[in-house]
Amino acid sequence: MGSLSVHFKLLACDLLSLVNHRTTPPTFSRNSTPVSCVETLGVVVSRERREQFLKFLVDDGSGCVPCVLWLNHYSLGRKRWREPSDLDIKAGMALEQAEMVRLGEVVRVRGRVGVYREEMQVTVRDVVVERDPNAEVLFWLECVRLARECYDLGPL
Repeated sequence: MGSLSVHFKLLACDLLSLVNHRTTPPTFSRNSTPVSCVETLGVVVSRERREQFLKFLVDDGSGCVPCVLWLNHYSLGRKRWREPSDLDIKAGMALEQAEMVRLGEVVRVRGRVGVYREEMQVTVRDVVVERDPNAEVLFWLECVRLARECYDLGPL
């Protein structure tokens, strides 16, 4: 479970209580199991857009997760006409995702855990709007099941 490619499904209360080992780069753990990538789901309760990033809060009922979606690669990818690159594709995806993040929307966020100004946050890799009315309850149940069967066992 400690692989860097695994996204730990965590409720806000669990995500915000990860142990920060204060290393460079920052490392986090839950019951001695390394955690770097996470997935959370909840309602967007705050949204602040700047030129280079979108900062928003996701509330799942157990707490609010600060999230940041970087948009600054958009300006880097528009220097002059050329064949589309990975940078252009990432820029387009980031802008599309930023437009989907609206107050009151239920969103699923995946990304990397980090710290900014002593506050834990998720640097967003991708965000999608959930249309299933049961998504929040099902996510809670999945998080509880994973905690019991996987996360709270410690390192394997």
